[in-house]
Amino acid sequence: MKATSRKVAFIGLGVMGFPMAGHLAKAGHHVTVYNRTASKARAWVERFGGRMAHTPAEAAAEAELVFACVGNDNDLRQVTLGDTGVFATMKVGTIFVDHTTASAKVERELATYAGERGIEVLDAPVSGGQSGAENGTLAIMVGGKPEVFARAEPVMACYGRAITLMGPTGAGQLTKMVNQICIAGLLQGLAEGLNFAMRAGLDVERVVSVISKGAAQSWQMENRWRAMVEGSFDFGFAVDWMRKDLSICLEEARSNGALLPVTALVDQFYAKVQKLGGGRWDTCSLIKLLTDS
Repeated sequence: MKATSRKVAFIGLGVMGFPMAGHLAKAGHHVTVYNRTASKARAWVERFGGRMAHTPAEAAAEAELVFACVGNDNDLRQVTLGDTGVFATMKVGTIFVDHTTASAKVERELATYAGERGIEVLDAPVSGGQSGAENGTLAIMVGGKPEVFARAEPVMACYGRAITLMGPTGAGQLTKMVNQICIAGLLQGLAEGLNFAMRAGLDVERVVSVISKGAAQSWQMENRWRAMVEGSFDFGFAVDWMRKDLSICLEEARSNGALLPVTALVDQFYAKVQKLGGGRWDTCSLIKLLTDS
Protein backbone atom coordinates (compact mmCIF):
# COMPACT_ATOMS: atom_id res chain seq x y z
CA MET A 1 0.00 0.00 0.00
CA LYS A 2 1.36 3.40 -0.93
CA ALA A 3 2.04 5.69 2.02
CA THR A 4 0.11 8.95 2.31
CA SER A 5 2.21 11.88 1.16
CA ARG A 6 4.06 13.45 4.10
CA LYS A 7 6.21 16.45 4.82
CA VAL A 8 9.55 14.92 5.71
CA ALA A 9 13.13 16.01 6.27
CA PHE A 10 16.26 14.02 5.56
CA ILE A 11 19.52 14.88 7.34
CA GLY A 12 22.72 13.49 5.81
CA LEU A 13 23.19 12.84 2.10
CA GLY A 14 26.11 10.45 1.95
CA VAL A 15 26.26 7.30 -0.17
CA MET A 16 23.30 5.91 1.78
CA GLY A 17 21.25 9.00 2.60
CA PHE A 18 21.32 10.50 -0.90
CA PRO A 19 19.43 7.63 -2.58
CA MET A 20 17.23 6.96 0.46
CA ALA A 21 15.99 10.54 0.43
CA GLY A 22 15.55 10.18 -3.33
CA HIS A 23 13.18 7.26 -2.86
CA LEU A 24 11.07 9.39 -0.51
CA ALA A 25 10.80 12.11 -3.14
CA LYS A 26 9.98 9.65 -5.91
CA ALA A 27 7.22 8.20 -3.73
CA GLY A 28 5.55 11.61 -3.60
CA HIS A 29 6.65 12.85 -0.18
CA HIS A 30 7.54 16.51 0.25
CA VAL A 31 11.23 16.33 1.17
CA THR A 32 13.51 18.96 2.67
CA VAL A 33 17.17 17.96 2.89
CA TYR A 34 20.17 19.11 4.86
CA ASN A 35 23.79 18.09 4.42
CA ARG A 36 26.89 19.48 6.10
CA THR A 37 28.50 19.83 2.66
CA ALA A 38 25.93 22.09 0.99
CA SER A 39 26.94 21.13 -2.55
CA LYS A 40 25.55 17.63 -1.98
CA ALA A 41 22.22 19.07 -0.91
CA ARG A 42 22.13 21.28 -3.99
CA ALA A 43 22.92 18.27 -6.19
CA TRP A 44 20.12 16.30 -4.53
CA VAL A 45 17.57 19.07 -5.12
CA GLU A 46 18.66 19.38 -8.74
CA ARG A 47 18.04 15.67 -9.23
CA PHE A 48 14.95 15.02 -7.12
CA GLY A 49 13.31 18.39 -6.48
CA GLY A 50 12.25 19.25 -2.96
CA ARG A 51 13.92 21.90 -0.86
CA MET A 52 17.36 22.47 0.65
CA ALA A 53 17.78 23.78 4.21
CA HIS A 54 20.82 25.48 5.71
CA THR A 55 20.55 23.89 9.16
CA PRO A 56 19.01 20.71 10.52
CA ALA A 57 16.59 22.82 12.54
CA GLU A 58 15.39 24.59 9.40
CA ALA A 59 14.91 21.28 7.61
CA ALA A 60 12.85 19.84 10.46
CA ALA A 61 10.64 22.85 11.16
CA GLU A 62 7.62 21.76 9.12
CA ALA A 63 8.27 18.01 8.97
CA GLU A 64 6.01 15.26 10.27
CA LEU A 65 8.93 12.82 10.16
CA VAL A 66 12.63 13.62 10.26
CA PHE A 67 15.14 11.04 9.03
CA ALA A 68 18.88 11.10 9.66
CA CYS A 69 21.77 9.06 8.30
CA VAL A 70 25.06 10.53 9.49
CA GLY A 71 28.47 9.22 10.49
CA ASN A 72 28.69 8.50 14.21
CA ASP A 73 27.46 9.39 17.71
CA ASN A 74 29.04 12.84 17.68
CA ASP A 75 27.60 13.66 14.25
CA LEU A 76 24.22 12.51 15.50
CA ARG A 77 24.36 14.81 18.52
CA GLN A 78 25.39 17.72 16.29
CA VAL A 79 22.35 17.39 14.02
CA THR A 80 19.82 16.80 16.82
CA LEU A 81 20.81 18.94 19.80
CA GLY A 82 21.33 22.66 20.30
CA ASP A 83 19.78 25.66 18.58
CA THR A 84 20.50 24.31 15.08
CA GLY A 85 19.55 20.69 15.79
CA VAL A 86 16.31 19.10 14.64
CA PHE A 87 14.86 18.81 18.15
CA ALA A 88 14.85 22.61 18.42
CA THR A 89 12.05 22.90 15.86
CA MET A 90 10.31 19.51 15.73
CA LYS A 91 6.71 19.70 16.88
CA VAL A 92 5.05 17.60 19.57
CA GLY A 93 4.03 14.22 18.16
CA THR A 94 6.47 14.23 15.25
CA ILE A 95 8.90 11.34 14.73
CA PHE A 96 12.68 11.29 14.47
CA VAL A 97 13.95 8.18 12.64
CA ASP A 98 17.68 7.60 12.96
CA HIS A 99 19.29 5.43 10.27
CA THR A 100 22.82 6.12 11.53
CA THR A 101 24.79 3.12 12.76
CA ALA A 102 25.44 4.44 16.26
CA SER A 103 25.62 3.23 19.83
CA ALA A 104 22.54 2.08 21.73
CA LYS A 105 23.64 4.48 24.48
CA VAL A 106 23.32 7.61 22.34
CA GLU A 107 19.94 6.47 21.02
CA ARG A 108 18.62 6.13 24.56
CA GLU A 109 20.02 9.55 25.45
CA LEU A 110 18.33 11.17 22.47
CA ALA A 111 15.06 9.35 23.05
CA THR A 112 14.95 10.62 26.63
CA TYR A 113 15.78 14.18 25.59
CA ALA A 114 13.24 14.14 22.75
CA GLY A 115 10.58 12.48 24.87
CA GLU A 116 10.69 15.35 27.35
CA ARG A 117 9.70 17.59 24.41
CA GLY A 118 6.95 15.32 23.10
CA ILE A 119 9.01 14.07 20.15
CA GLU A 120 9.08 10.35 19.30
CA VAL A 121 12.32 8.56 18.37
CA LEU A 122 13.06 5.35 16.48
CA ASP A 123 16.59 3.98 16.09
CA ALA A 124 16.57 2.29 12.71
CA PRO A 125 20.00 1.31 11.37
CA VAL A 126 20.07 -0.31 7.95
CA SER A 127 21.88 -3.13 6.19
CA GLY A 128 22.30 -3.72 2.49
CA GLY A 129 24.99 -1.21 1.59
CA GLN A 130 24.98 1.41 -1.12
CA SER A 131 23.35 -0.93 -3.63
CA GLY A 132 20.52 -1.63 -1.19
CA ALA A 133 19.97 2.08 -0.67
CA GLU A 134 19.97 2.77 -4.40
CA ASN A 135 17.62 -0.12 -5.19
CA GLY A 136 15.30 0.48 -2.24
CA THR A 137 15.93 -2.98 -0.81
CA LEU A 138 17.44 -2.23 2.60
CA ALA A 139 16.89 -4.30 5.71
CA ILE A 140 15.91 -1.97 8.55
CA MET A 141 16.10 -3.03 12.20
CA VAL A 142 14.13 -0.74 14.48
CA GLY A 143 14.00 0.09 18.17
CA GLY A 144 11.15 2.08 19.72
CA LYS A 145 7.46 2.07 20.57
CA PRO A 146 5.19 -0.20 18.48
CA GLU A 147 2.65 2.56 17.83
CA VAL A 148 5.37 4.93 16.61
CA PHE A 149 6.87 2.20 14.43
CA ALA A 150 3.44 1.61 12.86
CA ARG A 151 3.24 5.28 11.85
CA ALA A 152 6.75 5.39 10.35
CA GLU A 153 6.91 1.97 8.69
CA PRO A 154 4.93 2.88 5.53
CA VAL A 155 7.32 5.76 4.85
CA MET A 156 10.45 3.67 5.49
CA ALA A 157 9.03 1.15 3.02
CA CYS A 158 10.02 3.59 0.26
CA TYR A 159 13.58 2.26 0.57
CA GLY A 160 13.27 -0.77 2.86
CA ARG A 161 12.43 -4.31 1.84
CA ALA A 162 12.48 -5.89 5.31
CA ILE A 163 11.52 -3.57 8.17
CA THR A 164 11.33 -5.17 11.60
CA LEU A 165 10.63 -3.81 15.08
CA MET A 166 13.24 -5.47 17.30
CA GLY A 167 12.20 -4.07 20.68
CA PRO A 168 12.43 -0.86 22.72
CA THR A 169 14.80 2.03 22.11
CA GLY A 170 18.32 0.79 21.36
CA ALA A 171 17.20 -2.63 20.09
CA GLY A 172 17.69 -1.56 16.48
CA GLN A 173 21.29 -0.58 17.11
CA LEU A 174 21.99 -3.74 19.11
CA THR A 175 20.66 -5.82 16.20
CA LYS A 176 22.89 -3.92 13.78
CA MET A 177 25.83 -4.80 16.03
CA VAL A 178 24.94 -8.48 15.64
CA ASN A 179 24.87 -7.92 11.88
CA GLN A 180 28.36 -6.40 11.83
CA ILE A 181 29.80 -9.06 14.16
CA CYS A 182 28.55 -11.79 11.82
CA ILE A 183 29.84 -10.04 8.69
CA ALA A 184 33.32 -9.49 10.15
CA GLY A 185 33.90 -13.16 10.91
CA LEU A 186 32.29 -14.29 7.67
CA LEU A 187 34.52 -12.06 5.53
CA GLN A 188 37.66 -13.30 7.21
CA GLY A 189 36.60 -16.90 6.64
CA LEU A 190 35.81 -16.14 3.01
CA ALA A 191 39.17 -14.42 2.54
CA GLU A 192 41.00 -17.42 3.98
CA GLY A 193 39.04 -19.89 1.88
CA LEU A 194 39.57 -18.03 -1.40
CA ASN A 195 43.27 -17.52 -0.69
CA PHE A 196 43.57 -21.24 0.05
CA ALA A 197 41.83 -22.10 -3.23
CA MET A 198 44.17 -19.88 -5.24
CA ARG A 199 47.30 -21.26 -3.59
CA ALA A 200 46.03 -24.81 -4.16
CA GLY A 201 45.77 -24.11 -7.87
CA LEU A 202 42.02 -24.57 -8.06
CA ASP A 203 39.67 -22.88 -10.51
CA VAL A 204 38.26 -20.37 -8.03
CA GLU A 205 35.16 -19.55 -10.05
CA ARG A 206 34.31 -23.23 -10.22
CA VAL A 207 34.97 -23.60 -6.49
CA VAL A 208 32.61 -20.76 -5.68
CA SER A 209 30.00 -22.11 -8.07
CA VAL A 210 29.96 -25.39 -6.17
CA ILE A 211 30.26 -24.29 -2.55
CA SER A 212 27.80 -21.41 -2.95
CA LYS A 213 25.13 -24.04 -3.56
CA GLY A 214 25.76 -25.58 -0.14
CA ALA A 215 26.26 -24.62 3.49
CA ALA A 216 29.05 -22.12 2.74
CA GLN A 217 26.71 -19.87 0.77
CA SER A 218 26.41 -16.23 1.82
CA TRP A 219 25.63 -12.81 0.39
CA GLN A 220 29.27 -11.86 0.80
CA MET A 221 30.40 -14.91 -1.15
CA GLU A 222 28.04 -14.29 -4.04
CA ASN A 223 28.67 -10.55 -4.23
CA ARG A 224 32.31 -10.15 -3.18
CA TRP A 225 34.29 -13.25 -4.19
CA ARG A 226 35.31 -11.91 -7.59
CA ALA A 227 36.44 -8.56 -6.20
CA MET A 228 38.50 -10.41 -3.59
CA VAL A 229 40.19 -12.62 -6.15
CA GLU A 230 40.84 -9.71 -8.52
CA GLY A 231 42.01 -7.39 -5.75
CA SER A 232 39.46 -4.74 -6.71
CA PHE A 233 38.32 -2.91 -3.58
CA ASP A 234 37.52 0.67 -4.66
CA PHE A 235 33.78 0.45 -3.94
CA GLY A 236 31.32 -0.68 -1.34
CA PHE A 237 31.40 -0.35 2.46
CA ALA A 238 34.63 1.28 3.60
CA VAL A 239 37.03 -0.28 6.09
CA ASP A 240 37.03 2.99 8.04
CA TRP A 241 33.30 2.68 8.60
CA MET A 242 33.53 -0.99 9.51
CA ARG A 243 36.12 -0.20 12.16
CA LYS A 244 33.80 2.47 13.55
CA ASP A 245 31.00 -0.09 13.72
CA LEU A 246 33.17 -2.77 15.28
CA SER A 247 34.37 -0.34 17.96
CA ILE A 248 30.71 0.14 18.92
CA CYS A 249 30.25 -3.64 19.06
CA LEU A 250 33.34 -4.16 21.21
CA GLU A 251 32.37 -1.36 23.60
CA GLU A 252 28.87 -2.78 24.02
CA ALA A 253 30.33 -6.24 24.61
CA ARG A 254 32.49 -4.89 27.41
CA SER A 255 29.35 -3.67 29.15
CA ASN A 256 27.14 -6.73 28.60
CA GLY A 257 29.80 -9.41 29.08
CA ALA A 258 29.62 -10.93 25.59
CA LEU A 259 32.84 -12.50 24.33
CA LEU A 260 33.88 -11.37 20.84
CA PRO A 261 37.31 -12.94 20.22
CA VAL A 262 36.93 -13.28 16.43
CA THR A 263 35.49 -9.80 16.08
CA ALA A 264 38.38 -8.30 18.04
CA LEU A 265 40.88 -10.18 15.87
CA VAL A 266 39.24 -9.09 12.60
CA ASP A 267 39.19 -5.52 13.87
CA GLN A 268 42.98 -5.77 14.25
CA PHE A 269 43.23 -7.08 10.69
CA TYR A 270 41.23 -4.09 9.45
CA ALA A 271 43.67 -1.83 11.29
CA LYS A 272 46.44 -3.40 9.19
CA VAL A 273 44.43 -2.74 6.02
CA GLN A 274 44.17 0.91 7.05
CA LYS A 275 47.95 1.06 7.45
CA LEU A 276 48.23 -0.16 3.85
CA GLY A 277 46.21 2.89 2.80
CA GLY A 278 42.98 0.93 2.46
CA GLY A 279 40.73 2.91 4.75
CA ARG A 280 38.30 3.60 1.92
CA TRP A 281 38.55 0.10 0.43
CA ASP A 282 35.58 -2.24 0.70
CA THR A 283 35.56 -4.55 3.71
CA CYS A 284 36.31 -7.56 1.50
CA SER A 285 39.89 -6.22 1.25
CA LEU A 286 40.79 -8.45 4.20
CA ILE A 287 42.08 -10.90 1.63
CA LYS A 288 44.94 -8.56 0.70
CA LEU A 289 46.63 -9.35 4.01
CA LEU A 290 46.75 -12.99 2.91
CA THR A 291 47.54 -12.71 -0.79
CA ASP A 292 50.42 -10.29 -0.20
CA SER A 293 52.06 -12.40 2.47
